[in-house]
Amino acid sequence: MKVELDKSYPMPAPADVGWTLLRDVEGVAGCMPGAKITEKIDAQHYKGTVAVKLGPANLSFRGEIDVKEIDAAAKKLHMVAKGTDTTGSSAASMDLTAHVEAVDAANCNLVGHAEVSMSGKVATFGGRVMGPVSDQILGQFAANFAARLQAMQAQAAAPAGAAPAMAAPEPRPLNGLALMWAVIKGWFRSLFSAGRS
Repeated sequence: MKVELDKSYPMPAPADVGWTLLRDVEGVAGCMPGAKITEKIDAQHYKGTVAVKLGPANLSFRGEIDVKEIDAAAKKLHMVAKGTDTTGSSAASMDLTAHVEAVDAANCNLVGHAEVSMSGKVATFGGRVMGPVSDQILGQFAANFAARLQAMQAQAAAPAGAAPAMAAPEPRPLNGLALMWAVIKGWFRSLFSAGRS
């Protein structure tokens, strides 16, 4: 099954700073909840893991990232990620195109289009659940991306010899139950708002 997502998130940094982070594949992966680059094969190919916490259970997906394009003039990144869980019962892939567009001298937007495909057990949740879950994941990603941009700017603005600025916090494992709860709350909200109209 496949889910398509088009998103735009405001970022508290100039477009050039946003692009500096976006073109850093390892930095981008570090903003994804539960994701970690484990090996850089070359400038276009990486291996990594994604940790997902479902209550007391911890699941781990292993995968590869293939960077298809880095276009500095357009401030655009295109990459494809594929992975399977350690039991081999589920697989997922994501084809992501993202770019940074300037808003003004101090702000930009992070704009992305993603096609997410799932198979195996994870696909049994269906599109009604996977769409909202993907929204939650991308929302967390955008918040982490913004935090890293702020940390980068604080470090750049620090006077020479000053103590280094605190790094952005490392993303925690993806909490599946928290995501599902957010989806359920959204579903109830849509039911009640539909009932009022």
